[in-house]
Amino acid sequence: MPTPLDRATNLRAPFFAFAAIVTGVAAWSIWGGDIFPSQDPTGDPENWTHEECSRWLRNRNLHPSPLATTAELLERVKANMRAPR
Repeated sequence: MPTPLDRATNLRAPFFAFAAIVTGVAAWSIWGGDIFPSQDPTGDPENWTHEECSRWLRNRNLHPSPLATTAELLERVKANMRAPR
């Protein structure tokens, strides 16, 4: 006479659910959580906050210093922006 545990191990749905969870965790760790990239700030950089300047630089792998002032970050942002056509 099979026990509830025996019946649960013979079902395919729990196996596939577990496999889906493992696959999802593996994909998340491989992509580093950047499945949905963060939005770049828009508009005039003169009006950006300290966090927006840091995010803009970080998105371009320009490694902003955590000790930098907003004016220093703004200077780096302007230096690395593309020239208007």
